[in-house]
Amino acid sequence: MSSAAALPRRRSGDPVERLSGVAVLIGAVVVVVVIALVDVTQGTAAVGPAEVWRAVIGRSTGGDASVVIASRLPRMLAGILVGIALGVAGGALQTVSRNVLASPDTLAVNAGAYTALAVLGVTGTSFPFLASSGVAFVGGLVAAAAVLALSGLGSGTVRLVLAGSALALGLGSVSSALVLLFPEETKGLYQWAQGSIAQNGVSGVVQAAPIVVVGVVLLLLVGRRIDALALGDDAARGVGVNVRSTRVVAVVLAVLLSAAAVTLAGPIGFVGLSAPVLVRLLANRVPGIAASRVFLPVAGLVGAVIVLGSDVLLRTTVGAETAVAVPTGVVTSFVGAVFLVVLAFRSRDARTVVPTDGRRVATRPEFVVTLLVLVAVVVGTTIAGVLLGDAKLLLGDVGNWLLGRAGTAVSFVLDTRMPRVGAALLAGAGLALAGTFVQAVTKNPLAEPGILGVSGGAGLGAVLLVTAVPVAGSWGIAGAAVVGALLAAAVVFGLAMRGGFQQTRLVLIGVGVSAATTALISLVIVTTDPYNAAKALTWLSGSTYGRTGADLVPLGIVLVLGVGVAVVRHRELDLVALDDDTPRLLGVPLAPTRLLFLVVAVLLTAAAVAAVGTIGFVGLVAPHAARALVGLRHAMVVPTAVLLGAVLVCAADVLGRTVIAPAQLGAGLLTAVIGTPYFSWLLWRSRATAR
Repeated sequence: MSSAAALPRRRSGDPVERLSGVAVLIGAVVVVVVIALVDVTQGTAAVGPAEVWRAVIGRSTGGDASVVIASRLPRMLAGILVGIALGVAGGALQTVSRNVLASPDTLAVNAGAYTALAVLGVTGTSFPFLASSGVAFVGGLVAAAAVLALSGLGSGTVRLVLAGSALALGLGSVSSALVLLFPEETKGLYQWAQGSIAQNGVSGVVQAAPIVVVGVVLLLLVGRRIDALALGDDAARGVGVNVRSTRVVAVVLAVLLSAAAVTLAGPIGFVGLSAPVLVRLLANRVPGIAASRVFLPVAGLVGAVIVLGSDVLLRTTVGAETAVAVPTGVVTSFVGAVFLVVLAFRSRDARTVVPTDGRRVATRPEFVVTLLVLVAVVVGTTIAGVLLGDAKLLLGDVGNWLLGRAGTAVSFVLDTRMPRVGAALLAGAGLALAGTFVQAVTKNPLAEPGILGVSGGAGLGAVLLVTAVPVAGSWGIAGAAVVGALLAAAVVFGLAMRGGFQQTRLVLIGVGVSAATTALISLVIVTTDPYNAAKALTWLSGSTYGRTGADLVPLGIVLVLGVGVAVVRHRELDLVALDDDTPRLLGVPLAPTRLLFLVVAVLLTAAAVAAVGTIGFVGLVAPHAARALVGLRHAMVVPTAVLLGAVLVCAADVLGRTVIAPAQLGAGLLTAVIGTPYFSWLLWRSRATAR
């Protein structure tokens, strides 16, 4: 589904087909109206259809009218407006990129817009809707331009999804840092960031409506030129269409619609992906809706159905009282995640080439020198981690502490700081080793536990325990993380294994599972006690704060196990990383060997997440850098990657504790900020290699 061939034909001159398109459009309007009527009757107040009708026609007085006019009607109208904006934006992006997975989510438009608004919120100043929309528009446009530049138009689903996911993760880290650093200025920002159509009055809807109407109308006016782009650049030029200007106009208008939706209701996920794809599936049976002038409005209406339907489903399932605390975006994100997994089985494999930047095999002296240098860097980073922080120490203080002669203040600092440094070192090493295993088994240089949903599963399991049992110990959190990681891994690797870990399928399933776990984590956080929510948010940022020696024991045991497996089975790791046939010819049982490495990788990820929270990109960056330094043999790659991972997380932890001391940033936020540019650079170089 990654090529233009997957898109339906765009032009039809058959009157019957045009009538069928009009019929579908009218039918979609009817469905939206019906769901809207159901939605407006739902709420915490005992206001039924009769009271709603009297309020609408102006014959109701008192509380009934105020509830309908101030809350329910604005909520319903916001759902329609947001759904139309995201559906039309997704349809336009998919057409001009000739990629059925392009959307405001996968192009990081929503993430860019949200981050821009988070930066604006830090100022503590209230800005009018149009100014906020302008800021969101700039943020979304910059993000979309970056993803399209990294992925290349029409170059396949894997590159697009990976580029968008990486950039969204990096931007999300920036937003999370702002929430943690400026809690008063950004109060309520986390819940809003999950996407909620609840409104306090109709003013927001009134201000957003003209922007959405203008964006949709302008896209319809350039609909014929957009249709030409779906046929290919050469065909479009052949009929006199300026390809570049048409593409730029379409992307800008799509970002404008997405920015208006984000400003009004927060980033509601996956509507812009799901709605156009559903309409494309329908277009295979009803060709009359293939042309953009029908396709885009229908996609917008289907988007409205998804948003309002999610709101109705939520209130019907959990009740109006509970639904108040659950953002609509959590539901749409979960539904979209399932939708993405389903799409994975309809996508053709398109392998993304990523350069290793290294020699095939380093010589033994070169390998030894590399290890010695890395060991020195680890020692230096460890010393910096021990000495630096809100209270700076000297090596003599550490010596006195080791001998039991330190003062009370120094002892207190080192008693809390030493476990933090140890947790960072062990977690970095564990995640790097897990990433090495995953990349070898899947033969996918862009795979890593975070992107493939394993870290998300571990995070979900741990967050459930942290919020439900605040006094849970390290072994309990580790056990919950292991269970969550195993379940996520069973879904991702179990489904991807059918067909031999095809790259497209693996990435899409992984991103889908990651999105589902993120939605569920958000659901847990916004519905739990505020104290537990703050604790979970801090932990999710990848923080080593408050770690004790007992917290390191599960991670240390699993890391020793993982290193032992790597040492004993490194030759088999080399073989499974080559292809499927060579291991069998040499007598290596492929399935059990793969399963062994994957299970160990999952255990390493779960133990690291339980110890320090979710830390992204380490499992990607460390193995890549290791191969660049010593080549492809895992006897050399494993120790190099382990040391690099330890350095990366420990350095991030030190920076997080010192740069803005006494305030602190989680190591996971900084590794994402570091890892996103590196990951983007890999994608950029892989694009050049593919050319």
